[in-house]
Amino acid sequence: MKSTTPKADIDPDGPVLMHEQVAAAMRRAIADGEAKPGERLPPARDMANVLGVNSNTVFRALHTLRDEGLLEFSRGRGVSVTGVGPQRSAVTQKARELVKLARKFGYRPDELMRIIEQVS
Repeated sequence: MKSTTPKADIDPDGPVLMHEQVAAAMRRAIADGEAKPGERLPPARDMANVLGVNSNTVFRALHTLRDEGLLEFSRGRGVSVTGVGPQRSAVTQKARELVKLARKFGYRPDELMRIIEQVS
C-alpha cells in the first residue's frame, strides 16, 4: 500500500486550530479517495514534517479521526483508513442547494463565490 500524506495549507494564524486543519485535510483526502480504505498512513512524524507542524498536532488530529471512526490504530501496523468515510456527495448536494437558493434570490455565481470567500 502506498503512503498518503494529505495536501494542506495549514495556517497557524488562522481562526481554526491547527490540529483541526490537519484533521480536515485528512477527511478531505479520504473523501476524495486519495486515502483509500485499508491504506496505511505514513508515520505521524513524517506527516508533521511535510505539513510543517509539530508531530503532536498530527497525533491529535489522528486521534480525532480515530474517534470519528475514520481511522484505526493497530499495534505494529500503524494507522490505516477504515471502510467508513465522509461522503463528498453530501458536500456536493449542499453546494447544489446553495446554488439553487442563490439563483432564487438573483445572485450570480461570481457573487456567490465572493460570499463564500467572505464567510470562510
